[in-house]
Amino acid sequence: MSIYVEILIRGSMDELWEKTQEPKLHQRWDLRFSDIDYLPRSPDEPQRFLYATRIGAGVRIEGAGESVGERADFGGQRTSALKFWSDDSKSLIKTGSGYWKYIPDSDGIRFITWYDYRTRFGIIGRIIDKMFFRPLLGWATAWSFDRLRLWIERGVLPEVSRDRTLVYSLCRLTVAFVWLYHGLVPKLIYRDSDELRMLHDAGIPNSHLLAIMTSLGLIEICIASLLLIFWQSRWLLWVTLAAMFSAVLGVSITSPSFLTAAFNPVTLNLAVAALAIAGLLSGKNLPTASNCLRKIPEN
Repeated sequence: MSIYVEILIRGSMDELWEKTQEPKLHQRWDLRFSDIDYLPRSPDEPQRFLYATRIGAGVRIEGAGESVGERADFGGQRTSALKFWSDDSKSLIKTGSGYWKYIPDSDGIRFITWYDYRTRFGIIGRIIDKMFFRPLLGWATAWSFDRLRLWIERGVLPEVSRDRTLVYSLCRLTVAFVWLYHGLVPKLIYRDSDELRMLHDAGIPNSHLLAIMTSLGLIEICIASLLLIFWQSRWLLWVTLAAMFSAVLGVSITSPSFLTAAFNPVTLNLAVAALAIAGLLSGKNLPTASNCLRKIPEN
């Protein structure tokens, strides 16, 4: 049940070391932490630090840790080990430990983390951890590693990655909701009369109206599902864009009276098309947890 994440980063060891060991740089890319501060120490003491994570509504979870050792070998590999704990009663994590490894490779640097921890709140805490918290923490670690990779390899600032991800997610979720709603509510549940009229105006025989409406509703629900399942697939946004303009053109030719109605196809379809365009523009160079290896290799 320990958490393991590995990613290949094409950059220099010095830059990777700086962005992971310098607290103010580290907190910029790591989704798990909002603040990291080193505490003063003497040369013969381990480096202790404080960390905090904002979980919303002004609530913070605080903890502490210390570096228990750093090592570099003649091959250029570096290792940084640490332990951490939290006395905050809101924290599910009680104590833990782990390491970071920096392994030079012909294509760059294999950046690896492994860590594990003990929970509080007894059996309830262990259930919450196994079912929800640990998978979420593993995903956040992997997503953050890819965010760091984009910063080093392509110069995409962590704040830019965050903003692009938020815009892309909002656009994609809204487009998926529109497809789902219009496939489910007016076509399958309520059999809206305006939907039937537009199909009739398009030349569909009365005997086939309900069957065609049902088919279109199912297709729209499928598109909504695909938008959520294949989160990174840009072609679904292109399909949305083409469908919105085609629908406006089709209604303009076969049912022009709808163009002057309230909440008409022009305003709706162009708004969805704009969201699809915003999603296409913001969906470049986004961090994704799938770029990381999540299991320890057998070798």
